[in-house]
Amino acid sequence: MNIARLGNPGEEIPVLQHDGVSYDLRGLTADIDGAFLAGGGIARAGAALDAGELPVLAGAGDLRVGAPIARPGKIVCIGLNYRDHAEESGLAVPAEPVVFMKDPSTMVGPYDDVLIPRNSTKTDWEVELGVVIGTTARYLESPADALAHVAGYATSHDVSEREFQLERGGQWDKGKSCETFNPFGPALVPASEVPDPQALGLRLSVNGTTHQDGTTATMIFDVAHVIWYLSQFMVLHPGDVLNTGTPAGVALGIEGNPYLREGDVVSLEIDGLGRQEQKMVQA
Repeated sequence: MNIARLGNPGEEIPVLQHDGVSYDLRGLTADIDGAFLAGGGIARAGAALDAGELPVLAGAGDLRVGAPIARPGKIVCIGLNYRDHAEESGLAVPAEPVVFMKDPSTMVGPYDDVLIPRNSTKTDWEVELGVVIGTTARYLESPADALAHVAGYATSHDVSEREFQLERGGQWDKGKSCETFNPFGPALVPASEVPDPQALGLRLSVNGTTHQDGTTATMIFDVAHVIWYLSQFMVLHPGDVLNTGTPAGVALGIEGNPYLREGDVVSLEIDGLGRQEQKMVQA
């Protein structure tokens, strides 16, 4: 069972997907947002499915796939969370999680075009495990308390502009917050469907050539630690998104730095969470 949103931008229909069928959730909620998640919406949708109360959405296969949640309150990202990625970037392995923010309006659908920013020469790719918060997390006592606050998981593409991020001074945010820089989905997979978020393979290719092939098992700080850690510095609200870092294989770390150009096609996937594909288009 997955949760998704189908339709044109701004007109997405919330659906529950099960055994290849999309069921219309508009009788339960107007959208997949923080209020839906906080109110036990995923469990309620599952119960409605079991009771035969959800209508099939006609023509679902012909609709655009949007991000599986409405615009989040915030997107919090963890940098350098895989040792091999830190090493390829020429940066020290962090003693504590590296935290930065990404503009929530960067979230787009998993098959939408990604815009290469004007004056960009170093637009880069990063496949990441996305975590969607389901209940408020603040000052958690320990990482053992953290996963209970997760609504679900999704494939996330943390697109980055390395010159803006690393060479233009100050915070990383401006290299991460360009328009369309966070394709997300295709679905929100409920936490109950993901027994171990630290046992997921992540892969990314550009124009058919594989560049990233890693596993969440090699995170420096696992998902539970990241949620606990962040809760000491900020309140995590239902519908907030966490991007948890990327394994080695980004353009920044490859000899010749084959950064993305107009017309390139990026494909990425995470085991059990689904596949994305985007074409690069000049802004």
